[in-house]
Amino acid sequence: MTRAEAPCPGVCSTCGRWSALLLPGFQQAFSLVLLLLLPPPPPPPLPPRRRRRLLCGIMVCFRFSPVPGSGLVLLCLVLGAVSSYALELNLTDSGKATCLYAKWQMNFTIRYETTSKSYKTVTVSDLSTATYNGSACGEDRNGPKIAVQFGSGFSWVVNFTKEGSTYSIDGISFSYNISDNTTFPDAKDKGILTVYDPVRFRIPLNNIFRCNSLSTLEKDDVVQYYWDVHVQAFVQNGTVSTKEFLCEKDRTSTTVAPITPTTTPVPTTTPIPKEKPEVGSYSVNNSNGTCLLATMGLQLNITHEKVASIININPNTTDFTGNCHPQSALLRLNSSNIKFLDFVFAVKNENRFYLKEVNISMYLVNGSVFSIANNNLSYWDAPLGSSYMCNKEQTVSVSGAFQINTFDLRVQPFNVMEGKYSTAQDCSADDDNFLVPIAVGAALAGVLILVLLAYFIGLKRHHAGYEQF
Repeated sequence: MTRAEAPCPGVCSTCGRWSALLLPGFQQAFSLVLLLLLPPPPPPPLPPRRRRRLLCGIMVCFRFSPVPGSGLVLLCLVLGAVSSYALELNLTDSGKATCLYAKWQMNFTIRYETTSKSYKTVTVSDLSTATYNGSACGEDRNGPKIAVQFGSGFSWVVNFTKEGSTYSIDGISFSYNISDNTTFPDAKDKGILTVYDPVRFRIPLNNIFRCNSLSTLEKDDVVQYYWDVHVQAFVQNGTVSTKEFLCEKDRTSTTVAPITPTTTPVPTTTPIPKEKPEVGSYSVNNSNGTCLLATMGLQLNITHEKVASIININPNTTDFTGNCHPQSALLRLNSSNIKFLDFVFAVKNENRFYLKEVNISMYLVNGSVFSIANNNLSYWDAPLGSSYMCNKEQTVSVSGAFQINTFDLRVQPFNVMEGKYSTAQDCSADDDNFLVPIAVGAALAGVLILVLLAYFIGLKRHHAGYEQF
């Protein structure tokens, strides 16, 4: 056994083949610490409740109950000092061979009704207390499973199945304890609530599934967000595959999925023009303070079943939430008739940000549901560390049936300092304001030059006539 595989004193006989996702730049330092770490003498016995989890250097080790056919499964997780925790899981069987590998990031937003009949939304993103009781490599009767517990009564479970030459991410279950007054103050309902999403998509055996793009699952009042996902169930010969099976968003990063008809329906009625919408201020917070700022007036242009309508967003009756990550940020708006209106920002070339994705689901006047998504946009481009501003009306064309008009827009989804906007980069529409006086001045200068030329030509001819006389 090498020092990197040294046992965690007083907790487990070996940490097995475990790794954890470290912050960039710390991987080598972490390895060096482990190499220099010598096992100290066994500590005194601990009370039963504290035997499950102990610090081992900077590692947290967990011992699981025996899984039939797989022996003791040992999990070790390195915790990063950031608000968004990356999880990495390497399950081994009784022969210490890897049978399931997963690395991913996730968080959740939950909307609930209060005792005063109003609604609140909470964001759950602190996974620093995550444990993995119940995770298993699987056997003939039961397939592999990842089970995660964190926070005050939160649990998340994903199941896998195998059929022929493929395996499936079968379904995802998320449970939360709405009786927890700290997380859900003044909640009307009590008890543990569970939402289940039947994902069911197939992956070739001996392929690792990868999805770096932001993905969402929405069910009832819960929205689940996932990104930087790498997972392989039924690992062959104990070695994680280098063959990647990409999710649809990663495969179609340069093309838009056909989510709407290619032809725009011709409206049978002409919508009544709306007055300019009221400008609202929106923000997203994390443990470090404000991480996203947005100020804008929003006007929705919708064509549904050959009927066009214009809807102004009222910021006074609109709730907002979201999340911030190093490479992406989300602002979500919702109201009594808008289930969600998502603005997803992304970083490109490591030095600029832009609006990459817009998703909407809302109830129309006739009671039908209107839903559109586009993850291949390119609007509101500006350097990181600055904000994007456009005082003039702009149009974000999400699809042929859905556009958003913005007024007095200013956004900064990354690098917000002290809750204030940074220096703004103006949009091209505002830059046109400078072209108008330049064009007028150039035209006047041209007219003046023509008048002077005509004057001098006429004067020359006048002198020539006198000489001939």
